[in-house]
Amino acid sequence: MLAKTKCKIKALGLLSGGLDSILATKLMLEQGIEVIAVNFTSPFCLCNSEGKCHAIEVAKKFNIPIKIVPKGKDYLRILRKPKYGYGSGMNPCIDCRIYILKKAKALAKKLGAKFIFTGEVLDERPMSQHFRALKIIEKEAGLENKIVRPLSAKLLPETEAEEKGWIDRSKLLAIRGRSRKPQIQLAKEKNITDYPCPSGGCLLTYKEFANKFKDLIQHKKRISLNDILLLKIGRHFRFGKNKIIVGRNEQENNELLQLKNKWDYIFNVPGYGSPITLLQGSKTKEAIKITASLTARYSDAKTKNEVLVNYGRNSLDKSIIVKPYLDEEASKLRI
Repeated sequence: MLAKTKCKIKALGLLSGGLDSILATKLMLEQGIEVIAVNFTSPFCLCNSEGKCHAIEVAKKFNIPIKIVPKGKDYLRILRKPKYGYGSGMNPCIDCRIYILKKAKALAKKLGAKFIFTGEVLDERPMSQHFRALKIIEKEAGLENKIVRPLSAKLLPETEAEEKGWIDRSKLLAIRGRSRKPQIQLAKEKNITDYPCPSGGCLLTYKEFANKFKDLIQHKKRISLNDILLLKIGRHFRFGKNKIIVGRNEQENNELLQLKNKWDYIFNVPGYGSPITLLQGSKTKEAIKITASLTARYSDAKTKNEVLVNYGRNSLDKSIIVKPYLDEEASKLRI
């Protein structure tokens, strides 16, 4: 008779594609755990230079399955009024983590995973990775004592996975703090060379983007993915209830044309190098004049006293002559 093969313990790993999550996954694989990775995509995510997330490539190299789960409209609602507030920008790190882990919990149950693990490092991120925050997140997500953090496990209470012998605590680590040196050294030891440079990973932590997002939620009740994508493009200005977006280059001009909604007006200076500008909101005479003046300011005709600007909704079938804004005038409206 053939001996019965011992079933592997299955775990769901949060794989962002960053070094910490790569190392955590590696440590679990080395313990013989059957890993399924999940990557939560976000319109606020900073991707690599090729414009794609690193997580899929990591999963291929480790030969593990990966689930890609987009953060949905329910996530955008959380961003308006996070229970645990914002970080340095408009980043609701604790609420975001709770949201992700609730989704991961449901997915783990569906996949038959015994536990969830993450690449979190104790005290690495000031808002969401200190001990108290980790405990709050676990409790709110309904995952108390069930999240394994392989890189800092020896500094944290034993989890169910360790207590039940699914994983060996002695093979887990005790990394703490914001320095990346221990992770980089560990990567060398494990021959892991291809990983992204350290970064915040979230646009909401960046002051300029955070200001744009704050302005958006203050002036718009229903936010769409399109609205978020527009925040990544061009120079943004606010005039009362009007939002004005001025392209910086040809690529952004094309993106603005693709992302405009059917009610937006387009502006352009004919015969000169010119941005495409979008005007959102009520199309009053004053709003049109201001938008035209901003368009002229960022065109190659900005030194002229008077500039012809074409505009319209579906085509540039209207025109107005304006004086280009001075830098001081434009800066007053800049978000």
